[in-house]
Amino acid sequence: MKRLAGVLSIGALVLLASCGPSGGGEEEVKQETADGGEKTSVVSSYNFSDEEYKVLLPYESGKSKGVVNYETSAARGVIINQIANRLDIDEVEEGLRNHSKDVFSPDEYYFREGQMLDSDTLYSWIGRYAKAQENDKGEITDDEKAKELGLNPELNEDKASEKDFRDNPKYLSHILEQDYMIEDDNGDIKLGGVSIALAMKSEYQFTTGGKGPYREEIPEDKMLAQANEMSKKIVERMRSIDGLSDVPIHITVYQEAKKESVVPGSFVAETTVDKGSSSVGDWDKIDEKNVLFPSDDANENYPDESQYISAFTTKVASFFPNYTGMVGRGFYQNDELKKLTIDIPIQFEGNAEVVAFTQYAYSQIMDIFPNYYDLEINITSNDQTEAIITREHDTKEPEVYILN
Repeated sequence: MKRLAGVLSIGALVLLASCGPSGGGEEEVKQETADGGEKTSVVSSYNFSDEEYKVLLPYESGKSKGVVNYETSAARGVIINQIANRLDIDEVEEGLRNHSKDVFSPDEYYFREGQMLDSDTLYSWIGRYAKAQENDKGEITDDEKAKELGLNPELNEDKASEKDFRDNPKYLSHILEQDYMIEDDNGDIKLGGVSIALAMKSEYQFTTGGKGPYREEIPEDKMLAQANEMSKKIVERMRSIDGLSDVPIHITVYQEAKKESVVPGSFVAETTVDKGSSSVGDWDKIDEKNVLFPSDDANENYPDESQYISAFTTKVASFFPNYTGMVGRGFYQNDELKKLTIDIPIQFEGNAEVVAFTQYAYSQIMDIFPNYYDLEINITSNDQTEAIITREHDTKEPEVYILN
């Protein structure tokens, strides 16, 4: 095998994939902060891919001079509490960044995690609407005022019947913000635009009267209608926030998968509000889909890829005695396969078995799978990654990583 590379750990592999060369090559720039102030940041002159955004890193002076730190989201952790399926969390974050490239080119813009919408703001917006109530002193507290910002339908859940829940589901799970920074004429970095993703439910689960959980399917057309109305309110509110009054706002709608799904949901629509405008115009359809292999859907609608995976499964099963099955996920855009990911869990008893199995899988990839899409094979044992095989589209030979 020509391309067999060993790495020390999965952490090292992730570092290679997500960072790029280190040491030197940094440029100090002045960056606009969310409150309208200014701070010094660092931009690396290196980038592991021309198709990806460079990231701004805050630069600490004084005692920690020379130290750079990643700037986490102002609403860090909210997404984990609001979206039930971990696959959806990864998909909405990566997908929003990819869809933003058509609006905010990586050639011109830098990426920054969202700093304009903090946790308190998001929790109030994604809650249910409720009329603010005065306390015993005749006052309306900030917590009560926040209830009136809720974008999901009004409902007293403590007293609601099953029918009430079904008629008034929670549509909106989360609002993900990403900031795109640009250099001005003075060489300073300022906010150039914002992208948001509305994570919308495809299914609402609830309990009432000590019974349940019940489920209510949410049709896509009904979900999109709600997303459109919510977007109008969100843009109006964002325009009132310092720093957001005069930048483009790119809005996407992400339809979540069901909670127990083994493939994530997908983006279904997008639009861009011009700088200075508060008007949400027409939406463009996004034709994306994540397909499970094997499945009835895959067999019926994607027969070619189903046959490739079936042939690969047969070969692997005949080669290794502890093989129990594999799960594949195909990511399609406009009905064209863009990436195929296959997870193979196997019980290994030693490194020699890992190497032998990986070599065999490599050979079968070369023989079976065409190369017009990206391919990733993850080989695991006892929930630990043992090997990864990747091949970019239009590339003949895969890259192989043996871990540990």
